[in-house]
Amino acid sequence: MRRGILVDELGTGFDVMIEQARTAADLGYRTIWLAERGGWDALTSLAVLGAAVPGIELGTAIVPTYPRHPLTLAAQALTVQAATGSRLHLGVGVHHRHGIEGRYGYSFDRPVRHLREYLQALNPVLRGEKADFHGETLTAVGEVTAPGVTPPSVLVGAVSPQTMRVTGAHADGVITAWAGPRGLADFAVPTLTEAAAAPPRVITAQLICVTSDVDSRRAWVEERYGLAATLPAYRAVLDRDGFERVGDSVLAGDEETVLRKVQELEDAGATELLVMPFGSPEEQSRTRQLLAA
Repeated sequence: MRRGILVDELGTGFDVMIEQARTAADLGYRTIWLAERGGWDALTSLAVLGAAVPGIELGTAIVPTYPRHPLTLAAQALTVQAATGSRLHLGVGVHHRHGIEGRYGYSFDRPVRHLREYLQALNPVLRGEKADFHGETLTAVGEVTAPGVTPPSVLVGAVSPQTMRVTGAHADGVITAWAGPRGLADFAVPTLTEAAAAPPRVITAQLICVTSDVDSRRAWVEERYGLAATLPAYRAVLDRDGFERVGDSVLAGDEETVLRKVQELEDAGATELLVMPFGSPEEQSRTRQLLAA
């Protein structure tokens, strides 16, 4: 199973982000991933990190679709792809109603329809074709001139049966959040595979901590991310694995325990692990080293 790692961009300067990326490359991680959480722009940041750390692959997990028109996102993604020597994995997602309507003022009506139309408009442009798409939620007419650029892979942060099927039909794979081995094996992998024309990538994003103080680490996750369990989409993800709280989903414990839990994810059908280290600096260092490729 391929291993990638999240570069923590929240409240972090570029010097620290570059150092995180270099450490990941030195340890042997295949991919560095950036989220987009109201701070640095993920794609622009990856262009900088890609120049500073040659060779390592680059991914977004994820870029929200609503604030960026497909033509605009295609232009930005192809620019990053050209600047970094075709190392980009473009992860997108619809985000959540409270973020799209509350932050941007856009309607979140029928997000599955929006995702389908977005990918139908985006994919041809990434391939160098001219878009002539007229849907119910968006119009995309035109092309992006980017000679010689290989299109990046397209991944989707999908959680529901409907978005998983759209992902299988119109993207290269999925990035899951909060899902454990049961949710992957019983829901995500079969639902995605049934809709896909080729074997899909299944990237499992996991908060991981090598620690002797599991209870306090789970409590920290619950304090910081616990509200995710109140969102219907994430509540369904947690329920599939029998997780009562978000903190129940994390991979925490000694080295043997963490490696066993990672193996369970691979056995469930995950093709790539997206490591999100947390805990004390020492615990994060141990986690990075343990899970390096």
